[in-house]
Amino acid sequence: MSADNTVFIGKKPTMNYVLAVVTLFKNGNDKVNIKARGKAISRAVDVALITQRRFVTDATIEDIKIMTEEVPTGDEDLTKVSSIEIIMGRQE
Repeated sequence: MSADNTVFIGKKPTMNYVLAVVTLFKNGNDKVNIKARGKAISRAVDVALITQRRFVTDATIEDIKIMTEEVPTGDEDLTKVSSIEIIMGRQE
């Protein structure tokens, strides 16, 4: 999946990300990838469910991947951070 179809979840309000996902679907994408790390994981789940239940009701959650990523810290060490990738699809 290309980066054009990916929404990276951060600290902004949930509805900002819902709007981004809905816009990608409305622009003709049949798959949208939602990615988040750490504390933003719960927000990513909220984004997927709000999108599916309220805005793009024919969208489905096709796959959910959970993993641990190693992220460099400021002092040359690596720290492990949980991450999630939610792949949503839509039948045209």
